[in-house]
Amino acid sequence: MTKKLHPSVEQFKGFVKSNPKLIQEVRRGNTTWQELFEDWYLLGEEDSRWDDYRDQKTKAKSEKAKEETSKDWMSSVFGAMKNMDPNQLQGHITNLSQAIGAIQGVISTFQGGSSQSPTSSNPTPQQPSHPFQFRKD
Repeated sequence: MTKKLHPSVEQFKGFVKSNPKLIQEVRRGNTTWQELFEDWYLLGEEDSRWDDYRDQKTKAKSEKAKEETSKDWMSSVFGAMKNMDPNQLQGHITNLSQAIGAIQGVISTFQGGSSQSPTSSNPTPQQPSHPFQFRKD
């Protein structure tokens, strides 16, 4: 009668098989399987915590994968910058600024504040009322 394991446990077993130095650490008593599984589950296989336990081939593969990922990301950023129109970008920024101003106006209306802009000639400092009124019994 075979008991099926959770898929994440199966993946962890594969990770341990590909990094046999982890088995030696547990046998020495430096760590437990539970601690290793929790770290693996939270951090993932590509975390730098596992660098000490990797084989040289595995280290080279993970470094190569990280390098390719960073190259792909950089090329996509530079490609986007190449196709960017400064005038169109300025228009988007202007629209965003106007939308934020409108949202601020709606918020100030609901807060009961005045609709004076902070650049008016005679600003009156207002102290917000405290939201919690504590009273003694």
